[in-house]
Amino acid sequence: MTSFEEPRNRSVLAVVIVLVAILGLGLVGKAMFSGFLDGASPTTMASTATVGVPVAVEVPAGASARTIGSLLQEADVIASAKEFEQAVKDGGYEQRLGAGRYDLTTGMSMDDVIAALLAGPAFETYRITVREGLRIGEVLTEVSTQTPFTEGELEEALLSGAVQSSLLDGDFDTIQAWEGLLFPDTYEFETDASAAAILGKLARTMETRVGSINWSPWTERGFTIYEGIVAASIIEAETKVDIDRPSVASVIVNRIEVGMPLQIDATVLYALDARGIGLTLNDLEIDSPYNTYLNLGLPPTPIGGPRLASLEAIADPPVTDYIYYVLTAADGSHSFTADYNEFLGWKDKAKAEGLFP
Repeated sequence: MTSFEEPRNRSVLAVVIVLVAILGLGLVGKAMFSGFLDGASPTTMASTATVGVPVAVEVPAGASARTIGSLLQEADVIASAKEFEQAVKDGGYEQRLGAGRYDLTTGMSMDDVIAALLAGPAFETYRITVREGLRIGEVLTEVSTQTPFTEGELEEALLSGAVQSSLLDGDFDTIQAWEGLLFPDTYEFETDASAAAILGKLARTMETRVGSINWSPWTERGFTIYEGIVAASIIEAETKVDIDRPSVASVIVNRIEVGMPLQIDATVLYALDARGIGLTLNDLEIDSPYNTYLNLGLPPTPIGGPRLASLEAIADPPVTDYIYYVLTAADGSHSFTADYNEFLGWKDKAKAEGLFP
């Protein structure tokens, strides 16, 4: 009996060992297959790609952590999409991974990859500069020379309603309605920025600058903020040194309040669509609402883009008795007075010194 049972037990044991081995191989195979279905490589199957090779990965908008992990694994940026997905979930980053093009490298650490995705894609940018005092047509020309857009495309963006401004005084159906409402400054844009996006940023910046100022001293005199922008554009056109801006502001206010025409040459030049010329008596008779020799008060729109200093000067003009000013120095500064004869004397002297025609 004993001699028969021992070989039988050994046979049974051998069969059990074989079955366990087969079962074990099956489980390993299943795990590997399951890992591939999940888009993840088992930890024993790390990427064999060369580490540090630059690679671009495009992350679609709204992509899940699993989808992003798969894209990163396919590009050999990481070895395991599954580990990436778990790390993102553990960190609570699911809604913070930005879409776009990422310049990464192969074999990155999980922490570095997640940090890059949280920071967002790096965009190529360029800068444009819009100078102070430019008229709206000149602004569009200047923007056009620094961007991919034609003046016509920029004009269309303004007229189509794609660009908005709370400072618009009426409809935007003419380009002139946008006069003075695009703030002069240096801006940075992404290379794919649209014409509307570019001009919209200029318009929003003007809204922000105007909104940063206390306009109470100006509005308490009965003026509107839009009229303040109009007056600031005149100050911008008439001055070259900051110290003169408040004094010119006081002349504007004083003349309006005593019922005198402003008689400012810059407004006539705007009416003539000219710059840098000496005005003749005929020029001063031009029939235009911008001719402040013939019309009382401010012109209907700004005559250019004012800087912040000009806006601040008119928002709170100093109390003076100034009615006249004249250019009296080569650096562009003026002298101010309430005396007409003194004004005439300074004017003759300045002409004799060649300061103006």
